[in-house]
Amino acid sequence: MRERAYRSVIKTVSWRVLGTVDTMVISFLITGSMVMAASIGSIEVITKMVLYYFHERAWDKIKIGRVETAKSDYQI
Repeated sequence: MRERAYRSVIKTVSWRVLGTVDTMVISFLITGSMVMAASIGSIEVITKMVLYYFHERAWDKIKIGRVETAKSDYQI
């Protein structure tokens, strides 16, 4: 079973929201500056969404760990 591209987009955005909040918190703890933390977060959110999307699409083509579901001969 393959995933549609829009599913990868939704997963990309939800993962990046979580990842960016994490990056901003860590950046704030290190720098003590909310402006610096927001700057770092705003840059990485774009670059990592693009990287994650292409990573997901590449893995969708790889068969490692996938099991094909058996198709039933019975139809209604």
